[in-house]
Amino acid sequence: MNKLLKNSIWILIAALGAAAVGGIALNRGESINTLWFVTAALCVYAIAYRFYAAWIAATVLAVDETRATPAERLDNGRDFVPTNKWIVFGHHFAAIAGPGPLVGPTLAAQFGYLPGTLWILFGAVLGGCVQDMVTLFLSTRRDAKSLGQMARDELGALGGTAALIGTFAIMIILIAVLGLVVVNAMKHSPWATATVSATIPIAMIVGLYMRSFRPGQVLEASALGVILLLLAVVGGGWIDHNPTLRTWFDHEGLTLAWWVMAYGFAAAILPVWLLLAPRDYLSTYVKLGTITLLAVAIIMLQPTVKMPALTQFIDGTGPIFGGKLFPFVFITIACGAISGFHALIASGTTPKLLSNERDIRMIGYGGMLLESFVAIMAMMAATVLDPGVFFAINSPAGVVGKEAIDAVAKISSWGFPVTVDQMQLLANQMGEATLFARTGGAPSLAVGMASIFGSAFGESMLALWYHFAIMFEAIFILTTLDAGTRVGRFMLQDMLGNIWPKMAETSWMPSVVLTSALVVAGWGYFLYIGVIDPNGGVNILWPLFGIANQMLAAIALCVATGILIKSDKLKYAWVTGLPLTWLVTITSAAAWEKIASDNIRIGFFSAANDLADKLAAGALPPEKAAVTPQLIFNLHLDGWLTLFFVVLLWLIVFDMLRVCSRYLAGKPVLPLAESPHTQSRLVEDWVRD
Repeated sequence: MNKLLKNSIWILIAALGAAAVGGIALNRGESINTLWFVTAALCVYAIAYRFYAAWIAATVLAVDETRATPAERLDNGRDFVPTNKWIVFGHHFAAIAGPGPLVGPTLAAQFGYLPGTLWILFGAVLGGCVQDMVTLFLSTRRDAKSLGQMARDELGALGGTAALIGTFAIMIILIAVLGLVVVNAMKHSPWATATVSATIPIAMIVGLYMRSFRPGQVLEASALGVILLLLAVVGGGWIDHNPTLRTWFDHEGLTLAWWVMAYGFAAAILPVWLLLAPRDYLSTYVKLGTITLLAVAIIMLQPTVKMPALTQFIDGTGPIFGGKLFPFVFITIACGAISGFHALIASGTTPKLLSNERDIRMIGYGGMLLESFVAIMAMMAATVLDPGVFFAINSPAGVVGKEAIDAVAKISSWGFPVTVDQMQLLANQMGEATLFARTGGAPSLAVGMASIFGSAFGESMLALWYHFAIMFEAIFILTTLDAGTRVGRFMLQDMLGNIWPKMAETSWMPSVVLTSALVVAGWGYFLYIGVIDPNGGVNILWPLFGIANQMLAAIALCVATGILIKSDKLKYAWVTGLPLTWLVTITSAAAWEKIASDNIRIGFFSAANDLADKLAAGALPPEKAAVTPQLIFNLHLDGWLTLFFVVLLWLIVFDMLRVCSRYLAGKPVLPLAESPHTQSRLVEDWVRD
């Protein structure tokens, strides 16, 4: 009877999910309620986690809860520390959930709500979640080795070295982009700067509380941390309105960049229990609390989506970024569906904290599901805005015009009416001077979130909600930056360990300090270049972000597919092989367009040549001519890095295929690098107690 009841419930969930997805996909010409998006997401996620994830964990991976994890076997009190699963989940989610699930869907709304929504839902459950869970499992079975080191151990010197170099280089670019976004979010914003700064000492207090004052009292420490975080948010507003104190936190971008670099270095060398884990854990409360509040507000209000399912910009003429629906919707969405950066966290800090393999499904697959839900929330927050307002905020002045009257005329001509008075009123409500040409996705997302919160909980506080949303996005990003820096340190130690084994010891302080400094110097250089760029830096680094991130995911799935085949699991290799094939296709297509396209809004080299021709002809105004050589260099750098990354990707793919074909043919290959089975004492103690 119980089995029949359970089956009936899951059949109903499947039917409801199918109806919701069908309604979203087939709706044309009429407004659609956002409740359908929430319903579709929750039903798809529930079915995927209950059945697909459970099957992969039990059958494909064969997780073993009696097996000791690296955190238990190699416990050193600094990097390898068996940690409560909820704290690990909080750390993992905080580390993986950067700007991608917030900014990517917002920008992809240029194509309409439908393409991005479908990719977020199904790309996550079939690709992103699988990558995260499988990578976490494989790293846990290999002494928490980094992705690049696993590639070297399993594929050999050629593919492994390419993977090591590729993952580390991509990592540097990704962290630099994260740093640039958070610096731009905090620049001349005392409220955001004060609140984000306060999370650092708060995290250390919570870490010491759980480690020394009240060991094991997770709920007490969590309550203390949440109370202090809320006080930090309120205190940030108070500081912002204090003429004297606000000057202490009102800084230029370059000053903040140096502080961000110093924070990244500290997060990489301090014990994980003191700063990184508790800070990310507490940041998760802010993230989950805000997303939950947003979901509640959407359920209460049930606003309608105003953006059409598909816009005319699927042909590649969009004002926010150039490029057709394929492949650029997948590159733009990035982290909301699948992210290579997650593989670095899943093979970096998280397996060093995991106390039991049974938690891999919850942390790996479940953590990515939660990030995908964040992306769905971001898509809804962007598309409930009037399309004219959305495009006015996100369209660069170079496309729609510098003057407000020219911008509204251009946007209205596309069929998305908007007025100057409408935009000025909105800016006043948000406490901003103007909202025109606030590119990058973050401001329009904050406006959408503030509008929903204001309608549900009080429109008199729109400015408060807007600045809270900006601060929320900054915290989202900074927690990814600190974990990324630590993972970069692990990766560099692994690489240097191939030359001098002593450097691979994560507890040897000279290696820790040296590699941390080198990693921070690497991404700090690109951050510095981005901050001093007259165009705000996004044009230098952001185009690389989506392509590099998806290429990194392809590398992770490539390594996973190779290991599955070497583990005599050829019949299950499609689990990682299918998303790998798709990612290689879209990243190669996007890279080719960015390298070879004649369209100056798409191709890096064509844009550089266009600027060079205008500079030589004297067709540029003096202020732009002065910075044009730097812009040309940046575009060439983007182009050559894209070519470098795609060559490395194909090299790794071919090497993986070579190793697999040799194994299947019975020829010698490198043995599996899996650590020997060791019985877990933590499980024994738990059972006995």
